[in-house]
Amino acid sequence: MRYARSSRGYIVATAVFGLLTSILVIAQAFLISRSLAPVVRGASELSGVFRPIGILLIVVLVRGLLVAVRESLAHRAADSAIRELRGAVISKAERLGPRWRAAHGTDTATLVTRGLQDLGPYFVDFLPQLLLSATVTPLVLATILLLDFWSALIAALVIPLIPLFMILIGRFTQDSSERKLASMERLGSQMLDLMAGLPTLRGLGREAGPRAHLKRLGEENTRTTMATLRVAFLSGGVLEFLTTLSVALVAVEVGMRLVSGNIGLETGLAVIMLAPEVFEPLRQVGAQFHASANGVAAANSAFDILETPERPDGHVAAPDLHGSEIVLKDLSVAARGVWAPHCLEAVIRPGTLVALRGPSGAGKTTTAMVALRLEDPTLGHVLIRPARPGRGEDEESVDLADIEAASWWSQVSWVPQTPVLLPGTVREALPEDVGATDLARAAGSTGLEQVVASLPQGWQTPIGQGGVGLSVGQRQRLALTRALLDDAPLVVLDEPTAHLDAMSEETIVDALRAMRAEGRTILVIAHRAAVVAAADHVIDVVARPATPAEFEAHPELGHIDELTDLRVELPGFLDDSEIAPAPSGTHRSDPMAGGAR
Repeated sequence: MRYARSSRGYIVATAVFGLLTSILVIAQAFLISRSLAPVVRGASELSGVFRPIGILLIVVLVRGLLVAVRESLAHRAADSAIRELRGAVISKAERLGPRWRAAHGTDTATLVTRGLQDLGPYFVDFLPQLLLSATVTPLVLATILLLDFWSALIAALVIPLIPLFMILIGRFTQDSSERKLASMERLGSQMLDLMAGLPTLRGLGREAGPRAHLKRLGEENTRTTMATLRVAFLSGGVLEFLTTLSVALVAVEVGMRLVSGNIGLETGLAVIMLAPEVFEPLRQVGAQFHASANGVAAANSAFDILETPERPDGHVAAPDLHGSEIVLKDLSVAARGVWAPHCLEAVIRPGTLVALRGPSGAGKTTTAMVALRLEDPTLGHVLIRPARPGRGEDEESVDLADIEAASWWSQVSWVPQTPVLLPGTVREALPEDVGATDLARAAGSTGLEQVVASLPQGWQTPIGQGGVGLSVGQRQRLALTRALLDDAPLVVLDEPTAHLDAMSEETIVDALRAMRAEGRTILVIAHRAAVVAAADHVIDVVARPATPAEFEAHPELGHIDELTDLRVELPGFLDDSEIAPAPSGTHRSDPMAGGAR
């Protein structure tokens, strides 16, 4: 209810429906006994009980309508709650930053798609029965108490056994459901990773390599799912047997007293009709718990994400980056077993083109993420200070961590290797308020003009999610044109020429120079010599392995994901493997097998 506010009204409505259902259940039992008792005694013909039968039909109809309305509300509440939780988890994952998403992104994708969808049975089946057990059961039991003390005493003594069995079975079911969710997330995560890397695997001729591994994961997920279903079905049978036995105890006691004449026929029939309604909500709670357990496990995983601490936002407005320097002071970021970057010292002056250079894994992208305020330094600082002579460094410098993220991002343009392009047309991927002259100038600077000329519909050519319909290099030109049309004073680019030929590379370098000529600061991650040669300043980024003492001081250095065992160990009486196999040549169904002859 804290994260899905739309469910609050549904819970109140379900409680009201539960109270109305309780009244109708009691009325139904009395009407049935009132209709049957005179006929059984022979005191009345069938025509004499038409009136209570007619009222009974109305009660049954109203009760059915209540169930239909309740289920309709349940489906709506489930859809609303799932949408709210999905939105909250996605927003939270965005705020937790790219490093967190790199470690948990695929699991989160599986959770918000297939995982949270299992919340439907919780709202539709389990929650209404839980609320009915809090309304129908006590009201019906109180009614039986008014009619017959001994029947109420038997029911009151038997009722606690059902929750006791539900707790014992539920503990095991919850664990198996959590393992099922983890198995599904593992399979989904590795499938997403495989799909992302499939072009590379296919280019290397290794696309069939992961097939055996994925088959093992699928079989593991199937085994876990079937073990969970076995627990659900068999434990449901246990609860069914227990409630049937409880009702039978009341019915036998009432029947014996009816024979002896210690209870009236109409009262006895009413008690027998009400006895199943005492146990039915509790039985349904136990039965529907298994259907909802997967959704509850998914919701708990969502709550774990939503309750993950976020880094605090700053409280200082960002200074104007047109006249400010970005100072990287002893910057180090912890990765898995290494510092990448390590002790980075640099000054990025306004209006310059600065290149980050270094081997793969040195921390160039991480440095860019820190400058974008998407990652926090583990050690060191990023300072913003006025770019003028005679400044007081300590007095006028502002730590980037103290700056409001929104005010910082409003002055930054970011062009990643894989640009974010939404479905639409090529023109719709660029700012709407740009005039034709500025658009033509920017497109000419980045080479996008030639790309548009080659497209079948020009600027109105449709593109799909992520730029489907354009080549990787064309997408890069489109993203760079968008950055060129933006007036942000700081532009950060991740290898803008990685997917281009030499001629196209020179066009992009010219576009970088054009942005620098406008007084904008360009920070570019570069591998190509042409980009490095065009830079005003080159920052060499290096990494260093962590020492044992640093591992102890910074636990994030040693963070390694461990694969847990997701097998569901069934109790002996549910596990077929605990049953000894029959001797060779015989069958368990053969009564003479095993030497019985």
